[in-house]
Amino acid sequence: MAKVSFTAARVNGFKCALGKKQTFLWDSTAPGLGLRATPGGRPAYVFQGVYQGKDVRVTIGGLDAWTIADAQTKARALQRLIDEGKDPRDLKRDAIAAAKAKEAAMVAQAAAEKLAAVTVGAAWSKYLEDRQPFWGERHYADHVKMTKEGGKVSKRGVKRAADGTKPRTQPGPLFQLLALPLSDLTPAVVEQWAAEQAKTRATYARLCWRCLKVFLNWCAEHPELSGLLATVNPAKTKKAREVLGRPSAHDDSLERGQLATWFDAVRRIENPVVSAYLQTMLLTGARPGEALTLRWQDVDTQWKSMTIRDKDEGDRVIPLTPYVARLLADLPRRNEWVFSSTRSLSLDPDSIRRREAKHARKGTVAPTGERVRASASGHLTDPGSSHRCACASVGLAGLTLHGLRRSFSTLSEWLEIPTGVVAQIQGHKPSATAEKHYKRRPIDLLRVHHERIEAWILEQAGLSLCLERDLAAA
Repeated sequence: MAKVSFTAARVNGFKCALGKKQTFLWDSTAPGLGLRATPGGRPAYVFQGVYQGKDVRVTIGGLDAWTIADAQTKARALQRLIDEGKDPRDLKRDAIAAAKAKEAAMVAQAAAEKLAAVTVGAAWSKYLEDRQPFWGERHYADHVKMTKEGGKVSKRGVKRAADGTKPRTQPGPLFQLLALPLSDLTPAVVEQWAAEQAKTRATYARLCWRCLKVFLNWCAEHPELSGLLATVNPAKTKKAREVLGRPSAHDDSLERGQLATWFDAVRRIENPVVSAYLQTMLLTGARPGEALTLRWQDVDTQWKSMTIRDKDEGDRVIPLTPYVARLLADLPRRNEWVFSSTRSLSLDPDSIRRREAKHARKGTVAPTGERVRASASGHLTDPGSSHRCACASVGLAGLTLHGLRRSFSTLSEWLEIPTGVVAQIQGHKPSATAEKHYKRRPIDLLRVHHERIEAWILEQAGLSLCLERDLAAA
């Protein structure tokens, strides 16, 4: 093989000979160093030597990556390997494998660091997204509320401070945990959080703690997140349970002798929708949220029934009793909701223009969310405040909306109504095998008992004559 001294001109001008698949140019300075050219590619430095009686060729690299001096140094190093009895091809394969392994390790380490940096908030968002199809709207909204940032001006009708400013909303109990890496959510952190929350809102904190435990159970079953948990469930500790305390059983309900006083106070509430809502709550035993979201299409005046959106069973149909029917018939039909609210009605175009003109005269900008807030809900959202005021005025302070549901169940005991009937009207799950699998009470049978309950409650409240007069007038 003819050898020449490699120069920049010779190397850069070297090309593959016509009709050849490859052409070599060999260096006279460094033994074994050559330049290989093909018809379709750029020339590249190669090394060729003899290992164990056989020719060995190793590609060094292209002209753009290697200078002549560097290629000569590399060729000498490869020749030394052969002189030491080592195959340069094996070393090159080992180097390539090591480089790939190093790259894979770097990728794995980056992925592990990225996963380790997953915060509680990021995992919580994934959790809500995964579980939303299986939850109701209210349950999902409750989980969102637990992690709200807070600090916004309160929209509720609360008193202003001395400087004229309105108070701001508090952050959700779980908000302070969102920024923590999930791996840092240890039992000690949860216990400290529980101790802080128990000082101001223990009841709500207990609910959030239970939801946090369910969330961490979901993380433990998630393949990407399970390895980040400090323990199987960091929130499930005895100390956190003790700090938050046990919930006390509520026993607020109306007694037989208090019915007349309660009805008198509620019927004097200025808002007729709120008044009708509270009376319907007591006479149907429905949950507060179930009654609030009652639609006109759910009220069947022909067959005297109502369809309630049940949190357990989906829907349940209960009788439309005479007094409740009269209450609902007197309500205005402003929108789809039975217990509608004028404060929540959608703004018509004229109202929107008047509001914008008012802000323009004052030199202010109309809030962008005003129209959305106005149409977000068309029904009552806080009837509890009116109920508390009415009860406080007649010495029944402490009676809650859920206490009205409890009152329906308690008062029905006076008539010895079958427990299963009351449970079916209220939407409680069957508690016995016979109730669950064998008894299916039709609406007509429920109506017999339900109308007895209503008539008895109205009689104790001194309203039975009013009902008879209303029915006669109808």
